[in-house]
Amino acid sequence: MTKPFSQACENNKEPILEQLQNILAQPLTLLEVGSGTGQHSVYFAQHLTHVNWLTSDRAVNHEGILQWHSEVNLPNLHAPLDLDLNNEWPVDSVDAIFTANTFHIVSWHLVEQFFAGVKLHLNTQGLVCIYGPFKYQGEFTSESNNEFNQFLTERDPLSGIRDSEAVIALGEQAGLTLLSDIAMPANNQLLVFKRQ
Repeated sequence: MTKPFSQACENNKEPILEQLQNILAQPLTLLEVGSGTGQHSVYFAQHLTHVNWLTSDRAVNHEGILQWHSEVNLPNLHAPLDLDLNNEWPVDSVDAIFTANTFHIVSWHLVEQFFAGVKLHLNTQGLVCIYGPFKYQGEFTSESNNEFNQFLTERDPLSGIRDSEAVIALGEQAGLTLLSDIAMPANNQLLVFKRQ
């Protein structure tokens, strides 16, 4: 199997890390939901050595993630857990949850399931970081995001760029408070929540 590679991960890893270094300043255990290729987990675990980084994804993606992990020897980076948002999560509790470029790929029902999982498994004072494109008051932040959304919905009508207000409302229902909404390169955002 050829090692999976995402150009988007390569492009956005440094800007995301720059923010995570400030947000995840204390030692903690973090669950990455939807680790994809595994690129992010290797890069972030290398630079955030105080973070116990738990990867997760559907089983079909585990082999590719493990290929990336096999190239490094990081005591704080863990093999992928089998996590499908349709099912129960394979963790008891964590201090932080990170997900990147997932909300516009999965259905809205699974976005709701993500927050249901957060409510069950995130510790008090825990942090949630969500990276990706969002709409604001129903409007795209760029024409390229509009075109990207058309591509997504033609491929899968249940997918698409989400309204930030709807996502924030789900966070509030799960006991989260929005700490910051950070503008990122390439018309993306980083939403940061805290469980009070």
